Amino acid sequence: MHDSRRPSHRNLSKALATLAFLTLSSPYTRTAYAASSGNIITPSQLAPSYDFVICGGGLAGLVLARRLSEDANHTVLVLEAGDTGYAVQTRIDTPDDAYFSSLLGSSYDWAFTTVAQSNAGGRQLSWPRGKLLGGSTAVNGMYLVRPSEIEVNTWTGLLNNLSGASTWSWANLLNAMKKSETFTPPLSGVSDASSIQYNTASHGTSGPLHYSYPAFAPSLVSDWTDTLDNIGIPPTSDASGGDGWGAFVATSAINPTNWTRSYSRSAYIDPLPALSNLDILPNATVTRVLFGNGTGNVTNAAGGVGMNATGVEWTVTGLGTNGARNTIAVRKEVILSGGSIGSPHVLMHSGVGPADVLKSAGVTQLYNLPGVGQHLQDHISTAVVFQTTSDTAATIRSSLGGTMNATYSSFINSATAYANVTLLFGDQAATFAQDSVIATINTSLSTLVPSTDDTVKAGYRATFLATANNLLPSAVGQVELLLGLTGTSAGSNTVGVQAALQHPYSQGRVYISSSDPFANPVIDPGYLSHPADIQILREGLKLARMIGQTSPLNETLTSEISPGSTVQTDDEWDTWIATAIGTEYHPACSCSMLPLDLGGVVDAQLRVYGTANVRVVDASVYPIAFSAHLMAATYGLAELAADIIRDEWNGVVAPGTSVTSTSSSTAGVATSSVASSNTKKGGSARTRGDPVLGSVLLSVIAGMLLLSSTL
Repeated sequence: MHDSRRPSHRNLSKALATLAFLTLSSPYTRTAYAASSGNIITPSQLAPSYDFVICGGGLAGLVLARRLSEDANHTVLVLEAGDTGYAVQTRIDTPDDAYFSSLLGSSYDWAFTTVAQSNAGGRQLSWPRGKLLGGSTAVNGMYLVRPSEIEVNTWTGLLNNLSGASTWSWANLLNAMKKSETFTPPLSGVSDASSIQYNTASHGTSGPLHYSYPAFAPSLVSDWTDTLDNIGIPPTSDASGGDGWGAFVATSAINPTNWTRSYSRSAYIDPLPALSNLDILPNATVTRVLFGNGTGNVTNAAGGVGMNATGVEWTVTGLGTNGARNTIAVRKEVILSGGSIGSPHVLMHSGVGPADVLKSAGVTQLYNLPGVGQHLQDHISTAVVFQTTSDTAATIRSSLGGTMNATYSSFINSATAYANVTLLFGDQAATFAQDSVIATINTSLSTLVPSTDDTVKAGYRATFLATANNLLPSAVGQVELLLGLTGTSAGSNTVGVQAALQHPYSQGRVYISSSDPFANPVIDPGYLSHPADIQILREGLKLARMIGQTSPLNETLTSEISPGSTVQTDDEWDTWIATAIGTEYHPACSCSMLPLDLGGVVDAQLRVYGTANVRVVDASVYPIAFSAHLMAATYGLAELAADIIRDEWNGVVAPGTSVTSTSSSTAGVATSSVASSNTKKGGSARTRGDPVLGSVLLSVIAGMLLLSSTL
């Protein structure tokens, strides 16, 4: 039977021309190895226009690509500034390489830095972010820790009855997170040894992303929950069901069929067949969104009212200002999924943002949206470090040398706890909340908000008070405690008990200072600008010290290395903290979902105010910081966003497109009508996705590489 995806002989010359481009043209050389996904293309294969153009192929961008392409009547393009990641696949797939052979600091990292932080020793701090397909999900520590129900409902309450606000209820987000996952319980030996507790009812069973636990854990993990219980933080039996506090061993984004990392590309994209309506272009840097009607308003078929985006401008990554500016036409929507740094950066370069910032940068203002880049929040952390006589993951790796196998390499840090305000401050908790937080609101508004705009200030007040009144007195953790068994800078036989601030009252901003879209944005998180933040973190670090001094962990944690015995008083702690804190890699809130009069950037349908057809879908839209890692919630956010967009455009979902990935590299896939043609709507026939031709092309690649090595 004829396979309509198989190219005709007339297309073979096109395939070979494409191969030559892949092999000889930087930066697409590495993309030649992208045999795992027939949906990854080169610039020559682009169609002139698409229904949806997604700017950013990270976590949310690839979830959207998968879900929107399930409608056979829609075409989807993803533009990703980074490479595919296939050239470093082993380092991505191997869980403990996140610690021992990290891609951070390489070409797969945006390698941002903050401006000097006056309350952190005047240091410019590193802000790494993944720059490849999968974004930070391809390089992070793989924690899948969900926010609590009260936090999500606080978010919903801040929306002040915006149309669609009820979408963002805890029940809906929980279902969306479950939709994204396939949960596998831990191995019985690991579960028993590490006292792992979970509730299968809180997890999904047929989603693309794998949730599970490592195949192995050092013996110190087994002492974690008992030690925390002994200092007053009891174990929780269901950290994923809405009560995300207490002590537990967290689920991780790990595929237990082969003990590899499960991330947005391997979960949502690699298992797909070659689809005629989905293109993913790596090494393509988006420079701006184009509004064909300027500042004039339109109303589109999905109900959007405002400026109409008609295209996206992009250039080949690495060429900078010397690269040709290319344009892709957009028929329905532009979706920004560049993360908490990338999305506001693109908006401002497109002329949408704070008027004063745009004027100073020399960018023509199309729409004054003061909240773009504001409300920036991040978790900050540092650790109390102890010497240990017990094995750590680092000492085990060192002793095994080159004989590491998948079992041992599957270990990643996951022993976790969340401490509430009472555990931190005891019977002074209420006094701290009133005197150090709530009573400071007016002073904070006048001195700490990095904007003169009244709506941004109103948004700061609203989010500040929602956090102080709803979350601070609740059982939700104000500090996260993590057991780090992958070694520290003091050596492989050391353990770090990390404390991380979860609900900062300090807020910062990200903004542009130049009209050059290739210049990095200015990142100023305003760390520790509110005194309550250092008080909370200080008490969390005292708890971290106590953990190392409490049975049963204290039986093998023999001495404290850092900060050491010279740090005892509050002033000594505060001085040390300023020199030691850094990011916990959770920036959020820079395109907040809030009403416009609270400095919001997107509405409850994720549509950017002032535009008819531009949305933001990533962690930048959260209006408050969560006491959780961001990955699990953002998978749920992206799943809900896809539902919103498909519903509004009345997409017809093709039957049989539900896919569960079974491996980081291979999977059985139920095909649908979207994979039945090699001709794109509005485009031309192209060659991709055929396994026979793929093997031929790879053979030619090998031959060409062999030839090049002999020259």
